[in-house]
Amino acid sequence: MKKLSNFAALNAGVFMVAFGIHVFRNPNGFATGGVSGLSLLLYSALPFIPMGAIMLALNLAILALGYALLGKEKAAASAYGTIALSAMVWLMELAWPIARPLTNQKFLELVFSVLIPGVGSSLVFKAGATTGGTDIVAFIIKKYSSMKITTAMLAADFFIASAAIFIFGVEAGLYSILGVCMRSFLMDSIMESLHIYKIMVIISERNAEIKEFINLRLDRGATVHRAYGAYTKDEKEVITTVLNRRQAAVLQKFIKDVDPKAFITISNSTEIIGNRFGGFE
Repeated sequence: MKKLSNFAALNAGVFMVAFGIHVFRNPNGFATGGVSGLSLLLYSALPFIPMGAIMLALNLAILALGYALLGKEKAAASAYGTIALSAMVWLMELAWPIARPLTNQKFLELVFSVLIPGVGSSLVFKAGATTGGTDIVAFIIKKYSSMKITTAMLAADFFIASAAIFIFGVEAGLYSILGVCMRSFLMDSIMESLHIYKIMVIISERNAEIKEFINLRLDRGATVHRAYGAYTKDEKEVITTVLNRRQAAVLQKFIKDVDPKAFITISNSTEIIGNRFGGFE
């Protein structure tokens, strides 16, 4: 079921990226980084070649590099997104040719050209894949350095956006650079929200059942320590556990059912290191 959900999220994300590229980026000359931006620059010099075909050729070359440096599993996950995105853009070009921007509001179109693909890319990343191109370059940079993915993508995309000044003019080039910055901040925010974990601290009279539920039903661990109340001086057993959003909601419901008087504090964390949550890179 989880694999099916990931596949659906992956395809939804790829479609959003393709839609944003075809409808908003290309007609305005917004080369806001990535292989789509580089393909747009090349398409201006080679208009007889479909942009989807240019994207596919560039993505396959970068995918081969990713295979060599990131390994078979990561490259395989990226291969589908890479080919699907190029194919979707190509099909949209054939089925719905767009010769000019939908509106005369450049900034409004820039916002949508960043927002829609940004959300789509985040869904693709969440599914454990990429849409190829500079996304793969960013993963390579992240693997061999301490740079965050969004920072690596910003560095990889900035040069492409700057080149738009010389091809599409100063206005389009400056909008492209602004779009790269907006995309980086947007994805940083979205990806952090997608990776929020819940830290739950629980004080209850039914700790044995709660610990068993966390270990066996949620397949998670917990830390237990003893504490006493500052006022009552009563000694209590305190459970601390880290869960994802869904698991936290399930545990809350379970505790409410077995011990409605339990005391629970919940806080958010966007970065957990160790014990199946990740590690130092």
